[in-house]
Amino acid sequence: MHREFPLVPLVGVGAVVVHEGRVLLVRRGHEPLKGQWSLPGGLLELGEPLTGGVVREVKEETGLMVEPIELVELLDRIHWEGERVRYHYVIADYLCRVVGGELKAASDADEVRWVERAEWNSHSALALDPVTVRVIESGWQQALYTKEKM
Repeated sequence: MHREFPLVPLVGVGAVVVHEGRVLLVRRGHEPLKGQWSLPGGLLELGEPLTGGVVREVKEETGLMVEPIELVELLDRIHWEGERVRYHYVIADYLCRVVGGELKAASDADEVRWVERAEWNSHSALALDPVTVRVIESGWQQALYTKEKM
């Protein structure tokens, strides 16, 4: 499987982990977006359900065990290099809650941290991609709605 200049789109998963009024972010250790803050996630493995991939990726990158609650958004991320597609991911981002584990950067995450709503909605040092901000905000709103229903 070629991540760079793939022959077909690759399926990925991401997690909007909401816990105690904050959202979990990772600083990416590999391309694409190396060094940038983003949601935890990665590629789905063959035969793996989407929610299973979310649980595995969050555990691998952050040490936390999560429970996926519901789909936040299905989106594609296409990075072009000239006229060629350098990266093409179709990503299913899920709202998740923490059910265990201990927070620590692992796998391909250089750093992990909890962020307040003001941090992802501002032009802070996090320099989040606008699509990531949109997904975080959607997940945040879903978390508020889900909490009200319970």
